[in-house]
Amino acid sequence: KMNCCGLLTAQKEPVPLKSVEVELEVRDHVATVVSTLNYENKEDKPLEAVFVFPLPGDAAVCHFSATIGQTQIVAEVKEKQEAHEEYDDALSSGQQAFLLEESEQSPDIFSLSVGSLPPGESASIRLEYVTELAVQADDGLRFCLPAVLNPRYQPQGASVQVTSVPASLVPYSLSFSARVSSPRPVSKVESNCSLDPLQYLNPEQTQTTLAAGHKFDRDVELLIYYKDAHQPIAVVEAGQASAKPGTLMGDPVVMLSLYPEFPQAVMSSVASCGEFVFLLDRSGSMDSPMDHSKRQESRIGSARDTLLLLLKSLPMGCYFNIYSFGSRFQHIFPKSVEYSQKTMEESLKKVEEMGADLGGTEILEPLKHIYSQSCIPNQPRQLFVFTDGEVENTKEVISLVKKNSGSHRCFSFGIGEGASSALINGLAKEGGGHAQFITGTDRMQPKVMQSLRFALQPAVVDISVTWDLPKGVSVTVLSPPITALFQGQRSLIYAQLTGESSKAAESCVMVKYSLAGHPSQNQLHFSLKPAEDTGLTVHRLAARTLIRSLEMEEREQRGEQDKGVKKKVVECSVQSGVSSVFTAFIAVNKGDSEAVQGPLVRRNYPPYITMYLFFLYRLMMLSAGNAQVAVPKQTPRDPLLQLVSLQKASGCWVLDSALAAALGKTCEEVENTKPSAVSDLWATILALIWLHGFKVDAQDEWQLLAMKAVSWLRAQNASCVTECVEAGNALLGCNVQKDVMGL
Repeated sequence: KMNCCGLLTAQKEPVPLKSVEVELEVRDHVATVVSTLNYENKEDKPLEAVFVFPLPGDAAVCHFSATIGQTQIVAEVKEKQEAHEEYDDALSSGQQAFLLEESEQSPDIFSLSVGSLPPGESASIRLEYVTELAVQADDGLRFCLPAVLNPRYQPQGASVQVTSVPASLVPYSLSFSARVSSPRPVSKVESNCSLDPLQYLNPEQTQTTLAAGHKFDRDVELLIYYKDAHQPIAVVEAGQASAKPGTLMGDPVVMLSLYPEFPQAVMSSVASCGEFVFLLDRSGSMDSPMDHSKRQESRIGSARDTLLLLLKSLPMGCYFNIYSFGSRFQHIFPKSVEYSQKTMEESLKKVEEMGADLGGTEILEPLKHIYSQSCIPNQPRQLFVFTDGEVENTKEVISLVKKNSGSHRCFSFGIGEGASSALINGLAKEGGGHAQFITGTDRMQPKVMQSLRFALQPAVVDISVTWDLPKGVSVTVLSPPITALFQGQRSLIYAQLTGESSKAAESCVMVKYSLAGHPSQNQLHFSLKPAEDTGLTVHRLAARTLIRSLEMEEREQRGEQDKGVKKKVVECSVQSGVSSVFTAFIAVNKGDSEAVQGPLVRRNYPPYITMYLFFLYRLMMLSAGNAQVAVPKQTPRDPLLQLVSLQKASGCWVLDSALAAALGKTCEEVENTKPSAVSDLWATILALIWLHGFKVDAQDEWQLLAMKAVSWLRAQNASCVTECVEAGNALLGCNVQKDVMGL
């Protein structure tokens, strides 16, 4: 069934939300976000409004308050059932009440109930959360203020609620400011929206604001780049003076950011084995453009191009399969097959025909099918998931990946704005892989190829963390064990420090692991002296980490009699003031004002599209029965992809008219300048010269398939390579040296 409550807005009903103000403070890689939502009831009856909005999936919501007139009410965290009862009691007795809670299905969706707002009355709601910023492929730290809560597809049997809104209909304003402070200098700040010029307040502080006239037609994305981005750091935060020593909030907590650096010799070796399973979303929403400029390629089109690059870059000797899903799922082969020219060609033919034509977004069933297949001995399974992240059963999906984490690594890609950060980050975190987000004008290919390079690197195994602390201090690690380490990627550890010692005492943490059979270690020395003015940020992030781990544990035990884990979650949530799935923030105005008179009108405002931006809805074009078949549009092919599409599975190119055309030459020109009778060798060297000469800026995308070509050339052991390189440079007007190509 369709929940059509939001259609009220189509009848020009007044929307009580007037404006939103967002203040972002970034300290190193931790963001504190304060959002103020200003409401006004313009109706002639008391109003109850319900807004649904997205937050980052790993955010710790730690403050919620409401100001009505001169009265400020600060919400408390209570067990969810108790909070609901208190809210209902307040409304039935005519009191104003506010309730904020997290969705049962997905940790990145919150709903806010504003209850019993009298006619003509205004209310201002303040919401604060802290979150860690994710490290991007280019070392930038990404902050995203979602502009869309995309339609979330619910599995059959559930109601489908949908959203998405034309910017012209946004009835309220947004102001956004950001302040960045770090002991490391900020080298640059980039955004997909216009920013006012950066102001450098002092060597450690920078601030900026969103330029006037921002249209709410996209997420507000901020990328922050520091110099010395890979420096490991430790932040010790003092406990709360009012909390009992020995408890999470009463003791100091340390946050460690580790960036493992692996030996270059190991990093340059690429595995020649593995089972690569690609899982592609083909739901109707994948037909949307990559960003809001309609000229852009569709998400499914970009995914098809990416699969071409991936398939050409796989090593000989590996196994692979491609699944695609919507309301149902399909696979190219009944089970993974060995990579060869024949299987590669068969797959590419099928990929070319893939459209966004499979209905809704049922990701659970194909995952179950993949995990039901036996693993191939000596071929580690690597799963690549491409989705625009619009599912409602996020927690169930992530639990399944975690259950199977011992047998594979999962690399996830969130495509387009509104991709659920909880789903994309959760898949990678529980699957021991790496997550990437592809938004706006980002090209999907470089990010995906970086993840393929991670997948081809030797897996890090036997990871252990050991602590060397002063006498009298003990440690309780609050983070789940580290299951994956990647070159240059951050690993975070939160730990509670109990006991007394000199604040100046030196401590040390050591991460040991084995990489390609070599035991390695990284260590970080730190002082127990607490940082100044971090407030309780680190404690709240630590509490959030512990809460998420316990929630996962509770989910796995569901149905068993022991309610102990749920009780621990509620205790931790109430003590730390950080929301969880079993608790809610409740605020009731118990002031002296008389009860609000009159029948209460309920307004379910559609998923308050964006944490803050807009709304009204489009119905889901996607339900499986009436999905439109999307026919891939024929557009002129990118010259790089044209050349790549001609490469053979073994790594070589063949001398023919298609190759000549891709190089921008005639058959005669290519044939007549050939130095010797070895056609495939000449063709492969020409392709490599063209890549290095004309597409060096896209090297991230073709590096692996070029390495494969070089391996093929070396195996030919031909004596005429130098002659071919010189003739190829002359033909293509380049000056690419042999050693640059790795020959």
